[in-house]
Amino acid sequence: MSLIARELEAAGIATVILGSALDIVEHCGVPRFVFTDFPLGNPCGRPWDRDMQWQIVSTALDLLATATQPRTTVRTPYRWQSNTWRTRFMEVRDDNRAWLAEQGATRRATQAHRRETP
Repeated sequence: MSLIARELEAAGIATVILGSALDIVEHCGVPRFVFTDFPLGNPCGRPWDRDMQWQIVSTALDLLATATQPRTTVRTPYRWQSNTWRTRFMEVRDDNRAWLAEQGATRRATQAHRRETP
């Protein structure tokens, strides 16, 4: 998304990226970025927490309207329920290794099927 945002900006379309991968998104040099320190896949807030999601989207809209310089990052004040997700994120252990391998094989098969299907 970061690279698409840069291309859209070059075409005169203003963008804001909502994300949870601070180092990656900032490295890409997006014009406006709202960072929420949550597990990947949750940049707009906790699932089913409409108030938080609305506040994060509102922050993005405010940033779109008020940013005065390129590469502006705004950090939301929200925190995940606990920080245990950091130590467990993408953790491979003996007790989950086979399951992860099976999930990966299933995902690759699904992707291959999609590429072959018109």
